[in-house]
Amino acid sequence: MPIHFGTDGWRAVISDSFTFANLRMVAQAIADAVASGQFDKKINGSPEPDLKKIVVGFDTRFLSDRYAGEISRVLAANGYTVHLTHADAPGPAVSFAVKDLNAVAGIMLTASHNAPRYNGIKLKASYGGSALPMQCRRVEVYINDNEERARGPNLMSFSEARDLDLIKKFNPMPAYYEHLRTLIDSDLIADNPQNVVVDSMYGSGRGAIKGFLQGTGCEVAEIRHDLNPGFGGIHPEPIGANLDALASAVSTGMGDFGLATDGDADRIGAMDGRGNFVDPHKIMALALKHLVETRGMTGAVVRTVSTTRMIDRLAKRYGLKIYETPVGFNHIADYMMSEDVLIGGEESGGISFKGHIPEGDGVLMGLLIVEMVAAAKKPLFDMVEDLLADVGPAHYQRTDLRLKRPVEKAEMTEFLTKQAPKEIADQKVVEVSASDGVKYILADDSWLLIRPSGTEPVLRVYAEGRSEATVQALLEYGETVAESVV
Repeated sequence: MPIHFGTDGWRAVISDSFTFANLRMVAQAIADAVASGQFDKKINGSPEPDLKKIVVGFDTRFLSDRYAGEISRVLAANGYTVHLTHADAPGPAVSFAVKDLNAVAGIMLTASHNAPRYNGIKLKASYGGSALPMQCRRVEVYINDNEERARGPNLMSFSEARDLDLIKKFNPMPAYYEHLRTLIDSDLIADNPQNVVVDSMYGSGRGAIKGFLQGTGCEVAEIRHDLNPGFGGIHPEPIGANLDALASAVSTGMGDFGLATDGDADRIGAMDGRGNFVDPHKIMALALKHLVETRGMTGAVVRTVSTTRMIDRLAKRYGLKIYETPVGFNHIADYMMSEDVLIGGEESGGISFKGHIPEGDGVLMGLLIVEMVAAAKKPLFDMVEDLLADVGPAHYQRTDLRLKRPVEKAEMTEFLTKQAPKEIADQKVVEVSASDGVKYILADDSWLLIRPSGTEPVLRVYAEGRSEATVQALLEYGETVAESVV
């Protein structure tokens, strides 16, 4: 199967396409792409990166540590100095290390929230965020070119590379924590310490939130934090359906609320004290309120097309510019690197805010939730209720329609745009957006989005409404229209 090195990297099934041989080919292509000058780009006056320095990190998946070592020895054989994490580490900590160490690029061995049978590579640029599309395309060009020329990867033994100081093991957490202390108010948390349960879902975020909160007086109980490459048989994605263990821990009194991070800890989910899942829509809205009303911060707000319009209503109140992007944090990162952005996020749980690298960070946002609860001096459940009473109600749901064949996105978009209804669920359709799929926005700010997945034969139907009945009506309409497209 051809190796497709798309935006943010490559993912494949372990021992099927994700093999040591293919991994070495990818590592060589990355080395070639960096040498070609595609990674020399500076962002916002950042210093010139060290063109011969690359950071490599890995998560808790099967063989991730071995894969990281294999990549490191290929890079070393190409003359790069590799800073390799000494153990599994959160993806955002590895990404921050790229910027902190002034490296030209970074590689994170992870398949993020995907099923245990997958592994993958996330490619990072010198500014600590995902590599640019042109950089990823250049890697793929070299993969294909090397294969056509039967040019194998350069190799050096791991021990020889260590002896030559071309592979240096390091711990990314101290510098990462020091940076987080500039973004999270530890004193505020210490003034009102919280009892919290942290569920790392067996991912590489394990221990990260607890480690930061040491010394603040917070009682932190961790669950699913041991090394388990099978993730207990679930996808390490912090959504309600996967967090029964966290709900049980909170309900048995292990903490007053819960936090959950995904496989590489770049996504966040939460659980209130009554066992209700607090989704990223509500987390981002609460964070925006806190940053503006409690901290007095300003800046633009960026959200993806599939994220709640509660964000829009808050931004309008605060007089902040709002941007809507296609799905994918790389689109949010584009704004974070070019404008004064206060917060950016997506419905999958990737959220970041001003002062941080342009990447979603579940550890950072989990800590911000602790700060928000400490500042509000009320339970997370009450904070969500107040939010919904203020800028809601907002009910949200998504369904995925499995397809026998992929849908042509342009064709689907043209069809749904031309066939736009005048009203849905007794509400007038006031706007039709085609930035990523087709989105019908209704008079009461409810909306329906239909878009094909970019990674699998799935048609996603999203809906947000002022009531559960509206959401169901939107989904039913969306599924009917989607089936007609197929």
